[in-house]
Amino acid sequence: MNPNYTQFEGIEAVLFDLDGTLIDSAPDLGAAADKMRTDRGLSSFPLVHYRHMAGSGARGMIGIALGLTPEHPEFAELREEFLLNYESCMTERTYAFDGVAELISKIDQAGLRWGVVTNKAERFALPLTRVMPLFATAATVVCGDTTPYPKPHPAPLLEAARQLKIQPERCLYVGDDERDIVAGRAAGMPTVAAAYGYLGASGETEAWNAHATIRSANELLNYLRMP
Repeated sequence: MNPNYTQFEGIEAVLFDLDGTLIDSAPDLGAAADKMRTDRGLSSFPLVHYRHMAGSGARGMIGIALGLTPEHPEFAELREEFLLNYESCMTERTYAFDGVAELISKIDQAGLRWGVVTNKAERFALPLTRVMPLFATAATVVCGDTTPYPKPHPAPLLEAARQLKIQPERCLYVGDDERDIVAGRAAGMPTVAAAYGYLGASGETEAWNAHATIRSANELLNYLRMP
């Protein structure tokens, strides 16, 4: 234990955001959006153009690819085109961030339960987590449409705690977006900002009011009481 870290007490479960926290899905999201460009005879964009907006879903990807906002009259049709593109490739280039597999292994070894709370729809999140070995020991996967409200509403996090039969204050929530921290605090959970993620990489995590900030996945272990 590094003396520079203050451990969270009484934690029985660790909940994670998905994209930008556990997995880097930007390559597949970017490919789905870029196909919209090339299908229209436009030049391909490199992944770097898309990466910073990977946490914003279809809105962000279409905005980068075609320069259109949700107010555009054809946005709903374009959104479904993007989602179909993504559905066909979502496991081709997606991988766990460095240190995540080791982190999950140590959480399992410590006897802590863990799970996922994401705004990704069940249509995508459930097949993705089923096919990736990383999630074999996940005790719950709560998606953006599992409850009536997505994050930053606390409902998805409270649902995860309910499924685990663990009090919210004994669940730690880790995410790379300010809405993760807002949702976690509203649910009464201690929160950790993943500054290595998509929106965390912007360097503004200090303003999110998280209880702690990590710059690599393995750094989370310093905040957990491990045997």
